[in-house]
Amino acid sequence: MTLRLLFEDASLAAVDKPAGRIVVPGRGAAEVTVREEAEARLGKLWVVHRLDRGTSGVLLFARTAEVHRAACLAFERHLVSKRYLALVSGILERELRVEAPVASGRRGRMRAGPGGRPSSTFVRPLARFPEAPGRAPLTLVEAFPESGRTHQVRVHLAHLGHPLAVDPDYGGAGPLLLDGRAVLSRTPLHAASIELLHPLDGRPLRIEAPLPQDMEEAIAAASAVLAPQASKRG
Repeated sequence: MTLRLLFEDASLAAVDKPAGRIVVPGRGAAEVTVREEAEARLGKLWVVHRLDRGTSGVLLFARTAEVHRAACLAFERHLVSKRYLALVSGILERELRVEAPVASGRRGRMRAGPGGRPSSTFVRPLARFPEAPGRAPLTLVEAFPESGRTHQVRVHLAHLGHPLAVDPDYGGAGPLLLDGRAVLSRTPLHAASIELLHPLDGRPLRIEAPLPQDMEEAIAAASAVLAPQASKRG
């Protein structure tokens, strides 16, 4: 098993989902799913939640049907805290909460607007990378979805005017260019942590996944492009 195991007990298992992998079978060519690979080592698993193909990070499974029902109920009741890291276009100046309904759109996409289900995401900037030669302005943010709609973080960031730095559905198709180099070609969204009460014994659980190498390198490249400008001003 090449998946990194983040947590395991008799009831739950969590893996670090790589970007570019699907969680369950989809349309198109057959490929090994993250669930299938995890089951090859851990046995029968139930999917508690999903991550988009391009998203990396914490993916939680249940190991029994009973735990699956309890965990899904916790997600439905918004009793699970999810933290994402994202590299977005433009400069986000302050933390804020996005309140916008999310509804189904065309071709599998979602949209923010009338007719959707109430949705809320808290967004906080962590690092800003102003415009510099060879690079458009970027911001590293953390996002906390307070509801669980499909594509919610991506839709809300786009609605805010700060779509993911690469996002063919809700922003630019990419790749992300820094100083004339393509440094990232997938959606820079990472499920950094999940916090919940254990479905059986109620103990607090916090499961974390480290930032993947491609996002680390993109952030480092953005910082490196900025550094010469700071030196010139000094």
